[in-house]
Amino acid sequence: MEPYPITFAVDYPDRALNRLSTFFRLFAAIPIWVILALLGNALTALWLPTMLMILFRKKYPRWWFDFGLEMRRFQNRVFAYLLLMDDRYPSTDEHQSVRLDYVYPDAERDLNRFLPLIKWLLILPHAIVLLVLYIGVWIAAIIAWFAILFTGRYPRGIFDYVEGTLRWSNRVQGYAFGLVTDRYPPFSFD
Repeated sequence: MEPYPITFAVDYPDRALNRLSTFFRLFAAIPIWVILALLGNALTALWLPTMLMILFRKKYPRWWFDFGLEMRRFQNRVFAYLLLMDDRYPSTDEHQSVRLDYVYPDAERDLNRFLPLIKWLLILPHAIVLLVLYIGVWIAAIIAWFAILFTGRYPRGIFDYVEGTLRWSNRVQGYAFGLVTDRYPPFSFD
């Protein structure tokens, strides 16, 4: 089977993490969180025009696709930082340890023009599962916070769980809101 057109991974920090920056992470993240919040509306504003372009013109302008992908990459770097997966401050332009890629769709050939109207409804089962998984992510992040403070390391099992949940979430977002594929996202961490 062909690989899913949305891929996500975070490099495991196989090194001692900065305990001081881990301790103050929520405070240190405030400036980048404000920037993300201000730019986050751009992703919301991009969804409707993209849907209308696919619906009425059967087009997905490359620059819209690139902008949406870069915004989601930035968003994921911030989340990886907040979830303690990397102790380097999130860059606004460098990819760092977070990799998110979408395959650019040929709207004429790869995308159904009417499916964007109901994709938000089709992801409801994913949304329910992801809600439960994200509760686990926040608990895992708290456990990882203590582990990093005491050992300087992010426990590998917890890291894999958080990364898998983010991967799942990115596939659902790319399908329903990025509108980059019509292949239904798998119910999977892999």
